[in-house]
Amino acid sequence: MLDVIEKLLILQDRDRKIMRTRNEFAHIDPERKTLQAKLAKALETLENAKLRGKQIETDRKRLELEIEAYKEKIGKYSVQQFQTKKNEEFRAIGNEIETCKKNIFQLENQELELMEQAEVAAKQVAEATRIHSEDKKRIDGQMIDLAGREQNLKKELDELMSNRSELSAVVDDSALARYERLLKSKGENILVGISNGVCGGCHMKFPMQIIVSCKREEEIVTCPNCARILYYTRDMDLAVAD
Repeated sequence: MLDVIEKLLILQDRDRKIMRTRNEFAHIDPERKTLQAKLAKALETLENAKLRGKQIETDRKRLELEIEAYKEKIGKYSVQQFQTKKNEEFRAIGNEIETCKKNIFQLENQELELMEQAEVAAKQVAEATRIHSEDKKRIDGQMIDLAGREQNLKKELDELMSNRSELSAVVDDSALARYERLLKSKGENILVGISNGVCGGCHMKFPMQIIVSCKREEEIVTCPNCARILYYTRDMDLAVAD
């Protein structure tokens, strides 16, 4: 195998590790945002449950005030009824008192319904509090692990990039320039083997001349279709496939 091919293969292996590390590193922030969104959702559920409980309590207090207001009216009507000497006024005031009593009865029924709703809301708040607490504990731990993994990946990436500089420095400038161009367009598969007479990158079937040139190992041979750099090892089958 040509010396430059060996060096490029080592460089390619390093670039593949760099790409995988970068890809893993790139997933850190989305994972963090996903965890934050889950915790925010649990908190939103808790806050909504609390808000519902507060609204029920506000409505109940409002009913209490309305009931008290009707009771005060009944008290005033009773005094007026006691003081009046006219039968018509007495009956009219009596009707007002009955209306107030009916309103109080309706409001008290509504108050009972709200009290039942308040019990349900209190249970919902308790459950939402439990879930939020458990989620926060779990997610806080996951966030710590994520931060540690992020730091380790950054360190690993820095080391890989430093090592890559060393590896690329020993490669022939012309070959390196070709490699770098292919790296931008072909990704991690730049140097590919040939087996059964086809390109390991684009799978194009080669004419015999390409196979022979590759086997001679006298110069860099590229695929005429995808321009990837070709190489072979003795365990590869160089025969053209039927």
